[in-house]
Amino acid sequence: MSVITYFDESGDDGLENYSSETFILTATYMHASNWNDNYNLLKKFRSYLKDNYKIPIKEEFHTAKFFTDKNPYREYNLTAEQKKEIVILYAKVIANLKGKIINTIIDKENIIKNTYPVLSNALTYTIQRIENDSDWRYLIISDKGRISIMKKTARAIKNYNPISSKYIDLTYTNSPIKNMIEDILEKDSKESYFIQISDFVSYVVNLYYKYCFKNKELPKRIASWLSKKDILLIMKILKNTLNLNASTTNEYGLVIYPKPRQKKGTTLPSFEDGVVQYYYIKQKYKKQHKLNPKIYCVNSHCKCNFKI
Repeated sequence: MSVITYFDESGDDGLENYSSETFILTATYMHASNWNDNYNLLKKFRSYLKDNYKIPIKEEFHTAKFFTDKNPYREYNLTAEQKKEIVILYAKVIANLKGKIINTIIDKENIIKNTYPVLSNALTYTIQRIENDSDWRYLIISDKGRISIMKKTARAIKNYNPISSKYIDLTYTNSPIKNMIEDILEKDSKESYFIQISDFVSYVVNLYYKYCFKNKELPKRIASWLSKKDILLIMKILKNTLNLNASTTNEYGLVIYPKPRQKKGTTLPSFEDGVVQYYYIKQKYKKQHKLNPKIYCVNSHCKCNFKI
């Protein structure tokens, strides 16, 4: 059995002052045997948009432009109710696809160092969860723009992919990615309904996370036709196709990193995601380990041979 996966994102992966607050990477994946059925359903939806709202079938559904009323959508003179009808119908179509969707959120407000690899970490967390979902082989296709970094990251985790232990704190095991075939391939989003799905879901998740989950105020351009209640409704519809097992920390399976930074006054600083910071661990255990070697040693360079 083989699977095809389509990636797209919302926000940017930069850490500059004017970059987005969040970066969301979305993966839409399906068994190859379901591809034609899914494609035909999407094509039927696009035909409906053409017949009822005059949106051409071949025109890319660019979610950010649609939600913020930018061209070409402004030219169609859609009312607020029509726009709402379209996004709710789109969500229902996606919810009826034979496949799953994973969303990984990088919350930049929780990032401590400006060297944090936003895209690489988001990609790693997403691929890990696709890998965990089953034993089939899968191929990844992504929108253009960031393919070089994505290829490099994907190749790296085929050899070294540290996974934290569920049972013992601060311990990691190497679990290389085995089922991904080929390098990540790129395709222009305007030529792929499935990349456009990832774009839509990624944008909606971004709205949900910032304005519902974190309860910030909606931008006026979106609030003029869409409410927080509407966003919650769309998320509820999409829930049918979301991989809820990707994360158990929230009802939509959203994978959220980095974890909130540790509060001031605690003994240990925060840990970067996916990588053990040996310096901090050694500071915690160094003295105790010298006095009693049976205390767990998590220093990879220690010669005591007492490893978890």
